Amino acid sequence: MPEVIINGPEGRIEARYSHGKDPTAPMALLLHPHPQHGGSMNNKVVHTLFQSFVKRGFSTMRFNFRGVGRSQGEYDGGEGELCDAAAALDWLQTYNPNTRGCWVVGFSFGAWISMQLLMRRPEISGFVSVAPPANTYDFSFLAPCPSSGLMLHGAEDTIVPEDSVAKLVQKLSNQKNIVIDYRIIKKADHFFTGLHDELTSEIETYIQEAMAKDEEAA
Repeated sequence: MPEVIINGPEGRIEARYSHGKDPTAPMALLLHPHPQHGGSMNNKVVHTLFQSFVKRGFSTMRFNFRGVGRSQGEYDGGEGELCDAAAALDWLQTYNPNTRGCWVVGFSFGAWISMQLLMRRPEISGFVSVAPPANTYDFSFLAPCPSSGLMLHGAEDTIVPEDSVAKLVQKLSNQKNIVIDYRIIKKADHFFTGLHDELTSEIETYIQEAMAKDEEAA
């Protein structure tokens, strides 16, 4: 998988990138879990998500937030990490000028950052949030949520209780013209240990359904 170095707001951002074969291929930007708790772009869940989007023909990128791996800078509590994500999206757009869609995908802390990016960048047309930490981070900025998307959670997640995510989904689902597809994976913990095949299946099914809807609308 080609390594990419992006000029970020704090210096070098380390990334991995797979370019879609179709010149109008949609893009997907993947954001990893908390940097201070071992999160990186090589997290198993992030890698699983990455492979799912590559398989569906997306131009797909995952990257390390500042201070992780070879990315320069230090952890910034979320604000700086959002700037890193914006820089990565800028890079993606430069190399995919004819893309027919843009998705943002986040796991845990990365889901919180990705949803903030969704609010700031109107070109983002879809999202996937895996185990969004609705119990520890404020998601009230999603007012209104500008796009439909998928939220995935583990039924036995002890880090982010399922009911906190269910409340977030219910709040977002009350908005007009927004559809939040909420899927719960049975027996899964926060990291979907031993259940990455089930995670892959849910993600790829959703991607296929969403892309089919987009083609019908076009």
